[in-house]
Amino acid sequence: MSIKQRIAVSSSESPASGYEVLVGAGIFGSIGAILSNFCPAQRYAVVTDDRVAELYAVRLSRMLHAAGYRADVFAFTAGEARKTRETWALVSDAMMEAGLGRDAAVVAFGGGVPGDLGGFVAATYMRGLTLVQLPTSLLAMIDSSVGGKTGVDTPAGKNMVGAFHQPRCVVIDPDLLRTLPPEHLRAGMAEAVKHGAIADPEYLDWIEQSAHKLLGGDPEALCRMIVRSVEIKAEIVKRDVREAGPRKLLNFGHTLGHAVESLSGYTLLHGEAVAIGMVEEARLGERIGVTAAGTAARLRRVLTRLGLPASLPLEYAAADVIGWTRGDKKSRDGRVEYALIEGVGTPAVRDGRWGAPVADETVAAVLAGAGRS
Repeated sequence: MSIKQRIAVSSSESPASGYEVLVGAGIFGSIGAILSNFCPAQRYAVVTDDRVAELYAVRLSRMLHAAGYRADVFAFTAGEARKTRETWALVSDAMMEAGLGRDAAVVAFGGGVPGDLGGFVAATYMRGLTLVQLPTSLLAMIDSSVGGKTGVDTPAGKNMVGAFHQPRCVVIDPDLLRTLPPEHLRAGMAEAVKHGAIADPEYLDWIEQSAHKLLGGDPEALCRMIVRSVEIKAEIVKRDVREAGPRKLLNFGHTLGHAVESLSGYTLLHGEAVAIGMVEEARLGERIGVTAAGTAARLRRVLTRLGLPASLPLEYAAADVIGWTRGDKKSRDGRVEYALIEGVGTPAVRDGRWGAPVADETVAAVLAGAGRS
């Protein structure tokens, strides 16, 4: 197998729960050997959606069969709207009917939705099965497959039910991005912009300068983006596995982003909503004197170059967005917390707190202000 990079994801909480992220063009073709080395099991439950299954499930099953393993594919209808407790129950019940026991392992195969839902199945089925993340979207490769967060959405908001469940390994093959629709490729880049915004100004500069190559699907540029984003997330997760401190910084853009995504009925892709959320939360930080002036404009410029939305659509009322934020997991004492930055690459930390509670009235004033599209 041709592994370009091996990135260790360790844990200050439990060193034994560390794992590796394997990145390399073409390593999907070696999945049988990778599972043998990192996650041996009697059977594999491949949890995916119908779009990924149509493209890759037969090939994956044949490769595992050739390696001497049995693979059962459990596919559900694609889309964020299907990341629910009902789908989790359907997949879990189907696995029980298929006779999978505790000697099985789960392969969460696909974008962020199969990754989150498949991980949650692994965390809960028979009190926990081993897990491998095999992402096929850019967003999943650079963000959601790393860090052990799993879960499903509820009517109250995104990811309100879930568990921390670390994988045995994450297998990233950039070649799988060739079948990714262009709008999903762009949406994944929003998370890379977030990583640059919270941790690495030079990385953000490189993303802006490389926008043409990235949008064109240049393999080397995409591989560099994947590796650097995984490195940034791995370092943050190492410091804070369960989001009690610095890991909250990864929520930059997500408080308002999740609200906008939910309000759209998931017609906005996650990355598109986060792009809007980052700019609006930077504007919020500027309004309360936490974020340096010009930061929001800087992020807007980069996101616009990547073809991503960068302001709240006019048809979304500020009061409706704020209503969705109140159900956010980051709410404390009736006030919603926002992960803010002082400037590109510098997190805003006040009195040891990595999240800043902001009054709804202030958020409403920012959302109702200039710059909306």
